[in-house]
Amino acid sequence: MNNQGPLILVVDDEELIQVWMGERLRAAGYAVATACTGAEARKLVTESNPALMLLDLRLPDGDGIQLLEGFREIDRELVVIIVTAYGEIQTAVEAVKAGAYDFVEKPVEFDSLLLTIEKGLEKRRLRHEVAGLREQHRWRFANIDLVARSPAMNGIVKTVEKVAKAESASVLLTGETGSGKDLVARAIHAWSHRADHPFLEVNCSALPENLVESELFGHERGAFTDARARKQGLTELADGGTLFLDEVGEMPPNTQPKLLRFLEDSRFKRVGGTKDIRVDVRVIAATNQDLHQMVESGGFRSDLYYRLKVVPIHIPPLRERPEDIEPLALLFVEQLSRDLNRDPVRLTESAQRTLEGYRWPGNVRELRNVLERVLILEDVREIRPEHLPAEIHEVHMTSSRVGGLRQLPLQGLRLEDVERDLIRQALIRTQGNVTRAAALLGISRDTLRYRLTKFPDLAGEAVREPDFP
Repeated sequence: MNNQGPLILVVDDEELIQVWMGERLRAAGYAVATACTGAEARKLVTESNPALMLLDLRLPDGDGIQLLEGFREIDRELVVIIVTAYGEIQTAVEAVKAGAYDFVEKPVEFDSLLLTIEKGLEKRRLRHEVAGLREQHRWRFANIDLVARSPAMNGIVKTVEKVAKAESASVLLTGETGSGKDLVARAIHAWSHRADHPFLEVNCSALPENLVESELFGHERGAFTDARARKQGLTELADGGTLFLDEVGEMPPNTQPKLLRFLEDSRFKRVGGTKDIRVDVRVIAATNQDLHQMVESGGFRSDLYYRLKVVPIHIPPLRERPEDIEPLALLFVEQLSRDLNRDPVRLTESAQRTLEGYRWPGNVRELRNVLERVLILEDVREIRPEHLPAEIHEVHMTSSRVGGLRQLPLQGLRLEDVERDLIRQALIRTQGNVTRAAALLGISRDTLRYRLTKFPDLAGEAVREPDFP
């Protein structure tokens, strides 16, 4: 046995094949172990934990497919490549369906086999990488994944876990378009005891004003011209579950008092109806608007606003939590590769850094769309910076100079955002040490403390030092 690289277990009852494969694989940089029978192979899988197995379909003590099931019971991550004689292709296909990674025919063409081995080991490596990401930075609420490396998103995950247990408390999610408000809403539902009941969503901005009330509360036959039959509304259909009101700031003024009444006593009347209907529904609302400002200007009812925000959750834009870009990108590449029936694709470190240097005006949704575009258009095994769209390569004010001047992005920027980003990056790099962060920024400690008063959301990331307020 050799320890120079990943361990490959060759299982074949022909000694010449074992010797030939062993010599070629060792020359290619792999460690090799061999077995003549299924029993020997099982012992080695248990004791030596090989990364990959080359398994002959015909062994003295068993059929390869039956043996395969036993090997995978020991190690679900073991990559198994079936080695089959001519005429056994159908059996090999059945083996792949049973969990083998791939199959090769005898006589084996080694260069082709080596490529299959490399792809199989890369898939195993990516599975481990994604598993590590899931363990460290991903929280799964039923089938909903939330990624949280940044302090802000970690706080949101903890809030989701708490508010999910408060079965009836309404929640108001705020944040820019594409920041993930709908995902947080689904996570709250999935983690609650309502998970087995409906999660229904309505976009208040997508419906004509005269249909919003009917969509929410239903209508009786004859209630208006086109009401030819009774219709149940979403509040009734979501009984026992969750109703998600997206873009709630667009709700028509005449519907707002009826929603308020429903939130207060869980009762409503269908349009044109006279009978109260009571249901058990949690309401989660979301908006990208400043509802408080709308209340002050008379565009939204104050009593409804305060009734909706029993538990307010603000989701920061992606540019304010750059730590989340890498784990989000890895998650999306994993999901999209699977959805597009592609072999796992690796995101190189340089591509990750390029993604982190972009401001993402479209937030998490834009990040996912960019990676989906790359995976559709580029037939590659790894994503490098040159595979990303041209706009991602824009050199920003914070990263480079052109002709002695920092380059202004084509879409423009807000100086306040640049200042906030630089301070946040300095605090992250120095683990919150204000003195060292000030040195990185070329300003005094007192100047940085003053600037932090402009950005109270960053003050919590600074380590409290002597004489630091």
